[in-house]
Amino acid sequence: MKEQTLVIFKPDSVARGLIGVITSRFEKVGLKIVAAKMMMVSQELADKHYPASRETFINGMGGKTLENYQDMGIDPINEVGSADPHEIGLKIREWLVDMITAGPVIAVVLEGPHAVELVRKMVGHTLPLKSAPGTIRGDYSFDSSYLANVGKRPIKNLLHASGELDEAKYEVDLWFSNDEIMTYSRVEEKVME
Repeated sequence: MKEQTLVIFKPDSVARGLIGVITSRFEKVGLKIVAAKMMMVSQELADKHYPASRETFINGMGGKTLENYQDMGIDPINEVGSADPHEIGLKIREWLVDMITAGPVIAVVLEGPHAVELVRKMVGHTLPLKSAPGTIRGDYSFDSSYLANVGKRPIKNLLHASGELDEAKYEVDLWFSNDEIMTYSRVEEKVME
């Protein structure tokens, strides 16, 4: 079952020159790039990509932050001014929008069998500190929610990768028009049939 998924190389990965080494990993497992572009993200696109109305996403970010603070014995009210997951999630969303609009990004559509799940597995845990060695985030970043929140910024985790198939469809359509997505065959596709 071929799927398409969106990967965004965030400004921190672009600034560190990690595009080639990361792209190579995706291609080595047989995923193919069917669309790619470097761009500055507009406020409008950032707001659509990180919509404040996505309650599950907002509450999830806030909840994860609260869990991490609890694990580290940190008072969230002293750190971010709230213990409410929704309020914290909205603050993190603001930081994400600021981050993704702060510098150039590279948006890529990858295609292949189980692309969404495979890319998420390769990218690793959202928190680089919790990413296993061998994952992209585990190998190239060490950031944590503590460092990010103390700095009043989002986690520098190099990439965005669609989390599930419905999200991937929405994001691919948001970032790319149909005429920007190419159709072609890689030579090893016949071997994998």
